[in-house]
Amino acid sequence: MRIGFLTIDWIDILDILLVAYMLYQIYKLIQGSIANKIFFGYILIYGVYLVSKALGMEFMSTILGQFMNMGVLALLIIFQQEIRRFLMVLGRSTSFRESALLKRFYSPKVSNENLSTLQSIVEAVKVMSSTYTGALIVIEKEDDLKKFIESGDVLDAEVSKRLLLTIFHKNSPLHDGAVIIKGGRLAAARCMLPVSESGTISPALGFRHRAAFGMSEQTDAAIIVVSEEKAEISFVNHGGIFRNMSVQDLEVKLKDYILKD
Repeated sequence: MRIGFLTIDWIDILDILLVAYMLYQIYKLIQGSIANKIFFGYILIYGVYLVSKALGMEFMSTILGQFMNMGVLALLIIFQQEIRRFLMVLGRSTSFRESALLKRFYSPKVSNENLSTLQSIVEAVKVMSSTYTGALIVIEKEDDLKKFIESGDVLDAEVSKRLLLTIFHKNSPLHDGAVIIKGGRLAAARCMLPVSESGTISPALGFRHRAAFGMSEQTDAAIIVVSEEKAEISFVNHGGIFRNMSVQDLEVKLKDYILKD
């Protein structure tokens, strides 16, 4: 097919569609962050470079060409978190465990151990919400949380309502930071989580919620937040949040999370 002086075939159309889709996915990942402005600035400079090269402006295209070569390394540094998230999304989309076809041939079952852990978490969250006790609970799925566990105090204890209430009591030396649950056991307390820098997070949400978002952006863990000020229960997973949940809704979300294990 010819459009003016251009000759376009189906490979060119496919190429354009794939690039457009890739740019759209990148935009979704960086939307609302500081990296968003940097990305569009880089695209603008690249557009000027292509125009100057097409018009035969050698001096301008040489300068911008050198900038583009150095800019690639700079972009890798600036967008390292976004690139990590993009690769994680890509990896999950090709995972055999997430395959809709394979899910038809097996039905995941919830073990008694998982149900007991879930019930202990729900009961503890119910009490903490009623007493305005702040809490941050992380539940590991596929992604290894070893480095986050090592940032806190390793416990490797059985998950129980009393233990969770004791840890998050305001006078407890372990109440700051997050509790991480791994393999149905309470792996560690007072753990440090990465804080999200996304500009899309509501200003009304505090440090615990930002830490929950940061963790969900880097891992596939499920995070429960209990607000100390509003006694609000939130569930954060894959960069999304469910706010002001009832205990019953939280139990459904947790059971769904474990069923997909």
